[in-house]
Amino acid sequence: MLKGHQSWVFASRPKIISTATVVGPFEGQGPLADDFDIVHADLYLGQDSWEKAEKVLFEESASLAIEHAGLTKEQVQFFFGGDLMNQIISSSFAARTLSIPYLGLFGACSTSMESLALASYVVNSGGAKYAVAGTCSHNASVEKQFRYPTEYGSQKPPTAQFTVTGSGSAVLSLEGDESAPVVTSATIGRVIDMGVSDPFNMGAAMAPAAVDTIEAHFRDLDIKPSHYDLIVTGDLSKVGHEIANELLERHGVPIKETNYQDCGMMIYDYKKQKVQAGASGCACSAVVTYGHLLKKVRKGELKRILVVATGALLSPLSYQQGESIPCIAHAVSIEHGG
Repeated sequence: MLKGHQSWVFASRPKIISTATVVGPFEGQGPLADDFDIVHADLYLGQDSWEKAEKVLFEESASLAIEHAGLTKEQVQFFFGGDLMNQIISSSFAARTLSIPYLGLFGACSTSMESLALASYVVNSGGAKYAVAGTCSHNASVEKQFRYPTEYGSQKPPTAQFTVTGSGSAVLSLEGDESAPVVTSATIGRVIDMGVSDPFNMGAAMAPAAVDTIEAHFRDLDIKPSHYDLIVTGDLSKVGHEIANELLERHGVPIKETNYQDCGMMIYDYKKQKVQAGASGCACSAVVTYGHLLKKVRKGELKRILVVATGALLSPLSYQQGESIPCIAHAVSIEHGG
């Protein structure tokens, strides 16, 4: 059901009946390592290119999520996925392997919640019995496409972020365990561009989009931040998180009433891992949400959370032509199912 101007409320409360997360070795050294299903020992995953390795990450997380649900891929009606690579090749090639009817998405790093929102909408409406939502990213493949190849060894400014190597997937259904987390609503973001053009300062570029979607969510649903035990943005990291806090306070949104964190600041250990401002990448919010946060929701440690995944909608071509960076954020509210 449409609520307000840009939000959906899911009356049937689609259940996240299973999840799976797969990460690289660097993520396995961070504070959330125990919450991931698979931690790979190297970045190649037995492949001969970074791009092929990224595809494998998505194949593994989607297949494992389906297995955790006690299903076979033949029982799943739709696969919603996307990534950062040109023509979303990681997702499309993974879909080739999975052979599940596929809807490819590009929301950059907002894809985790874009895919979850759309899968929830389809399941809630009866358009599918089972649907998979997910995304992936790989540090070396993304850095090569959007900035400089890892082998180049370029120095990065303090505002830069470190792309997460990983993939997270979830299976949604109206059936399943009563304690499974449920998706209650989603707010679809607008494209916001404040003129930032520096690809090494994504937090500053994306923060206004996160704020716009958060404000729209509260306005459409007529609720306050205190409705949630946790509000988490996708990958604003230190720079963007501070800007978002300042903007929300300036706009009169009482964000301090609740626990506001950022996935990009949670996955790595700033003291031990050199990640500049923090984490980014499609997998950032996906693996933190599906690997860490939903375990807390399932246990009842968190009753209600709002995940606001943020994305920078640039391409290598647009950046080279001097375009600014348009950004977007999608919010999904998830509750304890018990």
